[in-house]
Amino acid sequence: MRCLSLLAVSFWIFASATPAAAVSPVVNAVSPSGFQSGTEVEATFSGARLGDAQELLFYSPGIEVAEFKAESDSLVKAKLNIRPNCRLGIHAVRLRSASGISDLRTFTVGPLPEVAEQEPNSEFESPQAVPLGCTISGVVQNEDVDYYVVEAKKGDRITAELEGIRLGYTFFDPYLAILNADRFELARSDDEALLRQDCLCAIVAPEDGKYIIQVRESAYGGSATAFYRLHVGKFPRPTAIFPAGGQPSEVLTVRWIGDAAGSWTEQITLPSTVDPALGLYAQDPHGISPSPNVIRVTDLPNTLESEPNDSTAQATAATAPGALNGIIENPGDVDFYKFSANQGQQYDIRVHARVTLRSPLDPVLVVHRANGAALASNDDSGGPDSYLRFNAPATEDYFLQVYDHLRSGGPGFVYRVEITPVQPALTMTLPEVQQYVPVVLPVPRGNRMALMVNAARTNWGGELNVSLAGLPQGLDFQTVPMVADRTTVPVLFTAAADAPLNGTLAQVIGRPTDDNVPVVGQLEQRTMLVRGQNNVDVWGHTADRMAAAVTEAAPFEIEIVQSPAPIARQGSKQLKIVAKRQEGFAQPIALRLLYTPPGIGASGSISMPGDKSEVEIPLTANANAALGTWPIVVVGSATVGNGAVEVASQMAQLAVVDSYFAFSFDKAAAELNQETQMVIKIENKTEFEGDATAELLGLPANTSTAPEPLKFTRESAELVFPIKIDQSAKPGVYKTLVCRAVVTHQGEPVTHTLGTGELRIDEPLPPKPAAAQPVAEPKPTPTPPPAAAEPPKRLSRLEQLRLEKMKALEGTAP
Repeated sequence: MRCLSLLAVSFWIFASATPAAAVSPVVNAVSPSGFQSGTEVEATFSGARLGDAQELLFYSPGIEVAEFKAESDSLVKAKLNIRPNCRLGIHAVRLRSASGISDLRTFTVGPLPEVAEQEPNSEFESPQAVPLGCTISGVVQNEDVDYYVVEAKKGDRITAELEGIRLGYTFFDPYLAILNADRFELARSDDEALLRQDCLCAIVAPEDGKYIIQVRESAYGGSATAFYRLHVGKFPRPTAIFPAGGQPSEVLTVRWIGDAAGSWTEQITLPSTVDPALGLYAQDPHGISPSPNVIRVTDLPNTLESEPNDSTAQATAATAPGALNGIIENPGDVDFYKFSANQGQQYDIRVHARVTLRSPLDPVLVVHRANGAALASNDDSGGPDSYLRFNAPATEDYFLQVYDHLRSGGPGFVYRVEITPVQPALTMTLPEVQQYVPVVLPVPRGNRMALMVNAARTNWGGELNVSLAGLPQGLDFQTVPMVADRTTVPVLFTAAADAPLNGTLAQVIGRPTDDNVPVVGQLEQRTMLVRGQNNVDVWGHTADRMAAAVTEAAPFEIEIVQSPAPIARQGSKQLKIVAKRQEGFAQPIALRLLYTPPGIGASGSISMPGDKSEVEIPLTANANAALGTWPIVVVGSATVGNGAVEVASQMAQLAVVDSYFAFSFDKAAAELNQETQMVIKIENKTEFEGDATAELLGLPANTSTAPEPLKFTRESAELVFPIKIDQSAKPGVYKTLVCRAVVTHQGEPVTHTLGTGELRIDEPLPPKPAAAQPVAEPKPTPTPPPAAAEPPKRLSRLEQLRLEKMKALEGTAP
């Protein structure tokens, strides 16, 4: 399972023989925060632990690294060639060092020359002059206002698009305005739907002259990390495109909507493959938009709404499966479509508007029968868009209705409804170890590392296989099939001792073992770059590959000592871990299980002291622990240099079995300063060889039982523990008694802790009143005892009480 390919856009350097230990690097900022396409630029990456930086891993093509140098432990400089055909918009990058992989950062690529903000530019009367056709990199400090001035001729389109929160640094809510020389506001923008929380202003210049562009935080806030990129020019910037999708390879006539200079139509040829979020860039002789409008390319025939379609009688005829494209063009507008379905047919119906298309529409979806009765409806299913599953109750025509939740509308309220058969889907994710920190995979040379892979199955169930493609050179992986009732599986990675230091962005793939299930799962890894109140995901990046690297050798290895003995339900076990340390390495090693099988408990972290090379992790199994043999991995972390290095053990096996026996506890009771017995009935469920031992635990204070464990065999029917109650014990009912039973399997203990038993401690009865002394009678001649007396029957607590009552009655009889 070895892959030798490298990421094509990476520029990597072999480390020297003795590089400084830096561990996982941190990138706090990329400067500048964007670049012009078709240029060579110098970029700086600032952060921490960057002294052994070696390469950049870009998530999209079009960028080449010409030079790369770590200037210090906090700064890396790189000369980047931004190809002319590099996609405009947002790009993501990670930095790989000899010892780790950085966090993800984003930057943008634009079409216009770069200009840096120059302070002071905070007064309307003295704005910074910039050409009409540039991208300005700036920052809004607290209570800061930035002003720029451009010159335009009458009829010129002046477009200003600002990237603020989309740069991914902070919760920056920008405000943008275009003003004339008399300070009259011609256009303003705050939270443009198309651009998330960023801004877009566009006008057609009413006269020759100077126009002022204002940038600030919407509430006059700001910070040292409130960076922005302001694109200013004559370029087109429509806010919507109709229709919002088509079929692969289709020549589609689209209408661009919302540009300051007016709408226009254009023919475009769609790509030959399905793309659920294809970015299209508006372009004319004056330039190209710096960010795209998004449409969907799917294998569904298009239906375009035909106005008027405000009622069922005027409904636009459509097909199912199919895609319905429309616009809620006016406040109060309602669109109806008619489609046919056979009894029992199921369809998934989803409205695409806010999430994918960035339309201002907040859609409501309703499906009606021909008689007008509403069958199903939805608003905001897991987000601002609508979804429902439709089950046709009869073979007939049905009507689909779309409107805005607030009954708003406008030329840009574009939507696309997709009616699709219910189909299987599969999404792969990597569960976070640390909250809000996406998982990356650095594996030290000659060592191992492991992670969990999660699979979300939709509309199907069954076993699947996990694989990885495009791993770094010298890195292999090992895993097991993900069974039908599980959603996660461990994956173990091993780096060869002679593997070069290198990194890639690798695919994580899931495939059903049943070839009749036509689905392949790919990775979706979300990085929350900007979090809002209550840690809501405000802005981030979704990656389709995992960052992996072979890193410098670690000074320690860990291994699980494979035990031949299982862990039994309602039992416990010690998992032995040994460490192999390089000479002189005496750091503590924190150990944790990568995951625990269902019903198995383990300590969150066990520390192996620096002067030790062996430790045990206690495991427990509850009564419903999942039976079977489970792959387990232990991860160890230790401080190396100025950071932490993690390694993993081999993939060992943990057998989980049912309890060997079941215990049934009789209730026990006695008074202070007396003795009683705890009787435990044994139901043997699994045969075992030799003697087992049992101890009674959980006795209350000032009570005791036999100091040595009792022995029993598979033929034993019960255990009898004597209990002595001291005069100082506290009377009461104690339901805390358990029995720890140990069976030896191949020389190792299989420990059970079964319960629970009940012990009642009573106050002594008050003394009986004195009775008349009977007249002494002659003693009878003693007779010899019988040759073999039967052992007395053990009385239950109820029988004991009855006997005591009878004796008491006999003592008071006349």
